[in-house]
Order: sequence, then C-alpha cells, then structure tokens
Amino acid sequence: MATGDNPIDKWTANHFAQANPAGDGQGDVPALLRRVADTIAGLGDVQILDLLMHVEVTAEGDWPSLVVYYHRPESHVDTGA
Repeated sequence: MATGDNPIDKWTANHFAQANPAGDGQGDVPALLRRVADTIAGLGDVQILDLLMHVEVTAEGDWPSLVVYYHRPESHVDTGA
C-alpha cells in the first residue's frame, strides 16, 4: 500500500479534556456533561468521534473528566489518491 492509500491517513482527530473545577462539586457528573455539551456547541460544525470518561480519586472525592475526540469536516485531507 503506497503512502496516502491508507484511509487512516486521510483523517485528523482533534480532542480536548474537561473537568469540573476542583473542590465542591468536582464530582458532579451532570454538571460536567453540561459543561462539555456547551464546549462542543461552541466548536461549531464538528463530528464527535468518541467520549472517554476518567475518574481520578482525590482526597476531596472522585473527580471525573471527559476526553472528547472530534473531527472538523474541513480537516479532511485530500491526497488526490
């Protein structure tokens, strides 16, 4: 397979991670989901590829975060192949 023939070479994934502020309310998953939804809405025209939730255990309690992987339609690379 020549370089550029692999479909995986034609896509770019972007990502961001988000959590609630540390302290009171850091473990509030519904609030985290709302924050992430607002961030996604602010990105404009994107395709969400994956969401991964992580939970860090701290002295103040659980601290969930979400990593969002997304694609912007204009970031599709046309190799001409």
